[in-house]
Amino acid sequence: MLKLNRTTSAALLLTAGLLACEEGPPPAAPAPGPGLGAAFAPPEAHVQRLTQTQYAAAARQLLGPDVLVPQALEPDVRLDGFIAVGASRSSISARGVEQYEAAAFDLAEQALTNPAIRARLVDCDPGAQCARDTLARLARVAWRRPASPDELDRLVALHAQAEAALDDFHLALQYPLAAILQSPHFLWRGELGEPDPDAPGERRYTSVEMASRLSFFLWNAPPDEALMAAAEAGDLVDDAKLRAQVLRMLVDPRARTGLRNFVTEHLDLDALDQMVKDPTVFVHASPELGDSAREETLAGFEHLVFDLDGDFRDLMTTRRTFIDRRLAALYGVPAPQGDGFALTWLPEDGPRRGLLGQASVLALNAHAESSSATLRGKFVRISLLCDELPPPPANVDTSIPEPTPDAPTLRDRVKVHLENEACASCHRAMDPLGLALENFDGIGRYRATEGGATIDAHGELDGVPFDDATGLAWTLREDPRLGACLTRKLYRYATGVVEQRSDEVLIDALAERFADDGYRVKALLLDIALSPGFRRAREASE
Repeated sequence: MLKLNRTTSAALLLTAGLLACEEGPPPAAPAPGPGLGAAFAPPEAHVQRLTQTQYAAAARQLLGPDVLVPQALEPDVRLDGFIAVGASRSSISARGVEQYEAAAFDLAEQALTNPAIRARLVDCDPGAQCARDTLARLARVAWRRPASPDELDRLVALHAQAEAALDDFHLALQYPLAAILQSPHFLWRGELGEPDPDAPGERRYTSVEMASRLSFFLWNAPPDEALMAAAEAGDLVDDAKLRAQVLRMLVDPRARTGLRNFVTEHLDLDALDQMVKDPTVFVHASPELGDSAREETLAGFEHLVFDLDGDFRDLMTTRRTFIDRRLAALYGVPAPQGDGFALTWLPEDGPRRGLLGQASVLALNAHAESSSATLRGKFVRISLLCDELPPPPANVDTSIPEPTPDAPTLRDRVKVHLENEACASCHRAMDPLGLALENFDGIGRYRATEGGATIDAHGELDGVPFDDATGLAWTLREDPRLGACLTRKLYRYATGVVEQRSDEVLIDALAERFADDGYRVKALLLDIALSPGFRRAREASE
């Protein structure tokens, strides 16, 4: 039986016109959002490539949970702290095109040679109408919108050519299915908007575009059938119906997955996969420590946001956490019964509490052989407070002296940074905060001394003094920048672009609303999804 090779299939795809992006209508001029004044303009319209996680979620939604999604894909790029931003700026390399093609044919072959998967996808008797109905259904799910008549005609023609060559209806479906999976409409989210019929001169995302924006923001996955149906009915450009859909999505279990993805990107928790610690220095280090540390942080965020609907600031000071036996040994607390993670209350008089007491933050922001006051202070400034720090001067010496009898602790040794004027301006902002965490070594294990000397963990945050890590945690909890920073980071993640000056009035309004709502993250997610910055677009710059 004749089989089509990849060269033939590529020619068919090109003939079908499925490898070229279609351009939408030119965006209209920007206009201020309601109630925000002329200073506000929404982010630019843009296309956003699916991340590797989103690609896998989209493939499984289309073909079923039992397909094996290829891992060799165009790598994600983190820009301005987020993979979501990198996906808005990065293109696909020549090697990436080949990887997506190979993945598309791999998935198509799995789907149409596995009887169980094929039965789910093709529920009609072989024939021209069956091919059209099947491809229309697959394209709608994969592209997150219905295929146009011309697009569907090209897919059906591609199947007919393949069936004529292969003499097999089901095997021939591999080629249009691979075309669907290679299409820019699958690999990219083309959200360009449309003129708003209710507000001349303004531009809004279409109802169908809003379905993808909402689902990838809140779930990090494609829209479900209920959201697609609402989108096609035009509901997602109606305020009340949009709000109802967002509320539905926030109680769906997939919202927990979406929050975990945001926290992973926000705190760079995926870097725990590559974390290396010197086992001769840190005897409690193990290859599994990173996985345990990440789960503690993610489970804590998820519990506070969805189970408690609590005050986000409590993440800084809570004694409530989720640990397994490995973390229990590291933290010196009783291990949970059984395997896996369990909700645990840390000792009230213990030194460890909140996010800054977790191994994920402490170990990531440290060196392979030691702790790091600078890295930990930088984390607090940039990730938690959204402060801006200038880059270090070129060729500056960042090394810290080795311990000596006269300088046994890190506090003694980092004084060199504060005496060097080339370093002092930044290190005065970072080091005092990081030194507050010096009672925790490079993997997060508590210690009272270093080099035989008692660790001094006092410090101050912009004039507010504290005695130790617990004091720093409470100081951060009461700092208004903490909630404002989370608002900014969530807005950036949701829109996929770095906020501009014209976004500031909206971000300030969202942060104020977040505070008024008791710093409840679910309320903030709702506010962002309903905001003009998420629902409207302005013309992209050249």
